[in-house]
Amino acid sequence: MKDLIWNFFKTAPDAAIISDKDKVKKKFNMLRWRVFVSITIGYAFYYIIRQSYSVIKKPLLGSGVVTPKQVGIIGSIFFVTYGLGKFTNSFLADRVNNKKFFSFGLFISSITMVGMGLVNSFIPLAILWGLNGWFQSYGAGPSIVSLNQWFSNKERGTLYGIWFTSHNLGSSFAYFAIAAVVSAYSWSMGFIAAGICLVGTIFIYLGMSDRPETQGLPNAAVYYGEKTQAEVDALKKKKLSSMQWDVIKNPAVWILGLASLCCYIARYAIESWGVVYLTSQKGYDMMGAAGVMAYMQVAGIFGALLCGWISDKFFNHKRNAPALIYGILYSAAIGLFLWAPQSFTMDMLCMTFYGFTMGALVCYLGGLMAVDIVPKRVTGAAMGMIGLLSYAGAAIQEFITGKLMIIEVIDGEKIYNFTYAGDFWFGAAVLSTLLTLLVWNAKAKD
Repeated sequence: MKDLIWNFFKTAPDAAIISDKDKVKKKFNMLRWRVFVSITIGYAFYYIIRQSYSVIKKPLLGSGVVTPKQVGIIGSIFFVTYGLGKFTNSFLADRVNNKKFFSFGLFISSITMVGMGLVNSFIPLAILWGLNGWFQSYGAGPSIVSLNQWFSNKERGTLYGIWFTSHNLGSSFAYFAIAAVVSAYSWSMGFIAAGICLVGTIFIYLGMSDRPETQGLPNAAVYYGEKTQAEVDALKKKKLSSMQWDVIKNPAVWILGLASLCCYIARYAIESWGVVYLTSQKGYDMMGAAGVMAYMQVAGIFGALLCGWISDKFFNHKRNAPALIYGILYSAAIGLFLWAPQSFTMDMLCMTFYGFTMGALVCYLGGLMAVDIVPKRVTGAAMGMIGLLSYAGAAIQEFITGKLMIIEVIDGEKIYNFTYAGDFWFGAAVLSTLLTLLVWNAKAKD
């Protein structure tokens, strides 16, 4: 059975190189953009599923099916399984056919969402959401490995930023569509509606391709003139496991991972509890709160779109200075959202700054800066390390926020007080910015 599974997912052998240079150019250009569109739209489907739980959380609490502590535990289980899965599956992404790997993850993830809509108690919800976390981890690693297999180093920052908008596209759609379904029907229908992402499996499978060499095309580094074929052949003779171990031992990768861990505490605090916070602390109704959060995701699209281009265009492909600037603005936006006088205008302004800076900062710390300092062949390993630590932060956040929330009963209605939780969120954002300074001069060995 193990061999059968591996034979299905493993990358195909190299095909005979196409000799016609015009044909190579035409085919390479066509396939690489198909791959790019597939990973961008495909990962947006992943995020529709992932963000649905944040939208459904408040009505799920209101139904009495789960308590705030249990909601926090369910969320933590997801982030634990996702973080472990991202570590494992991103390492595998360096070795497998990512067309199959990426599409299979979305297929199973969609099915688990339908299952969550058919149960109504804590334990099965926790089990299914944890299972979902594992298969959600089939998304990011294969996306970035595919990006590096088909594009040049000089294009990486700009294209990584464009790909990263898939997070915001999927999340904003979830805030609007899933909120509408939940408001019209029930929390269980919200989960079932998210299962429609199953159609994305077909889109990914038809659009993506295995690495260029399996298509009779040259390695991307050779095609773009970054390396000679002899240099690529020499790298292929190195043990992949040894190169991946070098990534694990790299102190700069660990520091970036810890910075991302803190960044993800603040990120998922806002994204996971934002609807609950706005309805409980600021008097929004369900659709109003979801609208504010969706607007934040739209701002995040522009932040992600521009961050790679800005670092490539104005900072000579370096990410340290723009990451520091974005980190300061990110912390300030969270502080203003929590402590500024309550008003719709102020909330929208804070969420605009938060979304824009979050889209950029998570792009930098969540993978791009680590990918910049490791060889292309072990891109998945770098993503795995960063992912493991990032989602450890997300899991820590979910559990601690659930513990720090204070439940108050006012006029017979439960109100969730976020005073201490908000301090925790802001502190994490500041610490993330400070840690980023420690890798100011980190450079790629390759």
